[in-house]
Amino acid sequence: MIVGIPKEIKEFEKRVSFTPGAVSAMVGNGHGVIVERGAGEGSGFGDTLYIEAGAVMVEKKFQIYEQSDMVLHVKEPRPSEYDHIREGQILFSNLALEANIGLTKALMGSGAICIAWEKIEMEDGTLPVEAAMDEVKGCAAIQAGSGYLATSRDGGGILLGGLAGVEAATVVILGGGGVGMAAGKTACALGAKVYILDSDVCRLRYIRDVMPPNCTSLMPTPAELRQLVADADLIVGASIVMGPRSPVLVTKEMVKAMKKGAVIVDAAIDHGGCFETSRCGTFKVPAYVAEGIMHFSPCDLPGMVPATATRVLSCTTLPYLLEIADKGWKRASMENPHIKKAIGLAHGRVASAALSRAFDMEFTDIDEIIQAS
Repeated sequence: MIVGIPKEIKEFEKRVSFTPGAVSAMVGNGHGVIVERGAGEGSGFGDTLYIEAGAVMVEKKFQIYEQSDMVLHVKEPRPSEYDHIREGQILFSNLALEANIGLTKALMGSGAICIAWEKIEMEDGTLPVEAAMDEVKGCAAIQAGSGYLATSRDGGGILLGGLAGVEAATVVILGGGGVGMAAGKTACALGAKVYILDSDVCRLRYIRDVMPPNCTSLMPTPAELRQLVADADLIVGASIVMGPRSPVLVTKEMVKAMKKGAVIVDAAIDHGGCFETSRCGTFKVPAYVAEGIMHFSPCDLPGMVPATATRVLSCTTLPYLLEIADKGWKRASMENPHIKKAIGLAHGRVASAALSRAFDMEFTDIDEIIQAS
């Protein structure tokens, strides 16, 4: 199989879907890899590294689509790419089709096999690739928040861990899922006094068992939540739920009551955000002040750390991509239910029940599509 790695063209996106190491593994399994020139530069991977790994460089994006059996993207393809995607071509990417009717219709029209890496699902319901990105998001949230606590960035001028004789900062994390746990571990490792809040008592029990002593898990009353928000030096929105948006947990009045120099990082902004004062920042202007409090809420937090995020994404998706390349998408999906669950569209038909419900489109079971193709 020929695997294509285009350069991401979404504004400010510096990640790339495959590292040179992953290319080497794919080539070692007998597959060809073509890479658009400059695709890895934003993540620190120059063209020479890809060539040394066995890839062939091409100058134009359309060459990737012309020559590849499977195209790998970090983010969904942009409108300028739609016409290049062809019938039967495999597109492996973060697609989020349920939120984008235009993309869904374009990919249906192309007849491509669309596999969404965020939908790869294990038997217990966990999403391994999405979980890996959540871990990046949680760690990056604390790293960014710590930076904004410096007085040079209008923060309170404190270190998260304090020092001998100096109290540690208070970090409040809204949500004990993958993002919240990663944020909590990072903040705890820096020595902060950490509170992870969640409404699931079983999750809170798990957090209590696995986190270090400087972490407290809580299901707060409304009064306790107001007090924790008021006391926080850094508060992270990490309540991400399946559905239309994350719950708004912190009101404008609660933000107004926060201490001067405190910082909000809304790691759930791409799901709507946890704060009434949240709005989606850009890569040029990721932070802003609202109600006197610094907010950091870029819509693509993993994209702020592209070198790490690329490595995590590549090593997490590689086993699935090798299986698809080795077996072809039909056999791979029949033999691996994790891959099957991630197929949203195939040959112009909707193979995802969730996508069918989202846009009231006819659903066709993937087994039926395979038998008919």
